[in-house]
Amino acid sequence: METKSFICINCPLGCPLTVTVENGEVKSVTGNTCKRGELYAVKEVTAPARTVTSTVRVLNGERPVVAVRTKTDIPKGKIFDCMKAINAAEITAPVHIGDIVIENVCGTGVNVVASADDELG
Repeated sequence: METKSFICINCPLGCPLTVTVENGEVKSVTGNTCKRGELYAVKEVTAPARTVTSTVRVLNGERPVVAVRTKTDIPKGKIFDCMKAINAAEITAPVHIGDIVIENVCGTGVNVVASADDELG
């Protein structure tokens, strides 16, 4: 039996979680003060994922870059590949919040979307 400890990042409480795993299966979660903490702990142990935020170059915009993020979380192991794709991307103004900047980034099924506006320069 294996025990893993970490801090929940689902809400501002930051509960100290302890997860007991046996043969790759979560047996128990303790330390959480809400159901979201338990769900986070199970996901973190079995399939860790994160939302990625960054910027992408804007052509003909008011600013040189626009803020972007993955629409949902992606597998933690794909973060560096995702960042390579984001760093290589460019978008032409105008850009609006929610516009798809990269579709299905790195085969994750998740789009990278603009999280800010940028009008023509």
